[in-house]
Amino acid sequence: MMTTGFALAGVLALAACSDAPAAENEDAGAQEQGAEAGAASPEEGAEGEQPELPEADTSDIPEVVAEVNEEEISGEDFTVLYESQFQQMAMQSQMTGEEPDQDQLKDQTLESMIGNELLLQDAQEEGYEASQEEIDALIADAAETAGMGSSEEFIEAYEEQGMDGEQLTQDAENQVLINQVLAQLEVPEPSEEELREVYDEAVAAQEEAGGAEGAEGEDAAEMPSFEEAREDLESQAVDQARNEAALDHVEDLRSDAEIQTHL
Repeated sequence: MMTTGFALAGVLALAACSDAPAAENEDAGAQEQGAEAGAASPEEGAEGEQPELPEADTSDIPEVVAEVNEEEISGEDFTVLYESQFQQMAMQSQMTGEEPDQDQLKDQTLESMIGNELLLQDAQEEGYEASQEEIDALIADAAETAGMGSSEEFIEAYEEQGMDGEQLTQDAENQVLINQVLAQLEVPEPSEEELREVYDEAVAAQEEAGGAEGAEGEDAAEMPSFEEAREDLESQAVDQARNEAALDHVEDLRSDAEIQTHL
């Protein structure tokens, strides 16, 4: 059973466990932002102390949270991913003041893990294989994203936090297999009309934001022309189409799967 160590680029709303080595830096950044945003908050008092982050409640996590075609998703794997996601939400709550909805987040985490397991099983049934070069490249990308100088440094930091380096490699292999499944999905090219529509919406949003900034005496950022923005617009449209295709494929796999949940 995979522990979902790598995210699906937003496809299934996963927060990557491979972000763990960067958690210390992320937490420090969030505290700095929270201090700036909360300096004037009456709830923090005159001394400007940080409000305590809420804690993830994992007391009700069973030993097995789900079975997908008789493959178990362990409570231990679930807890690792859930706490990673909860940490991000808790840091955001410092800015918004909204308490994270733990029940909703647990449901979302479980659904994303089930989706990952379905995709992995699909890859295995189709006979996909992950080369060592592909595995190493994925770990290197994760290291760069986490701000590490090398894959070795990334793995070492991962292990220092009590994680299993071998499991990290296994997770990377699983993700390569899943990526191969996603790469085979048919994704339509965005039409000129669709790109124009996205661009016009961005222009309208920019003008609205510029009007608000103008009232405060600030200059609005200049909007690039359609042709200048075309490449980015097309990339965003394709990414969105890939995400939708991935979600549709997971739903198709789910319709034929035997799934039991225990949360």
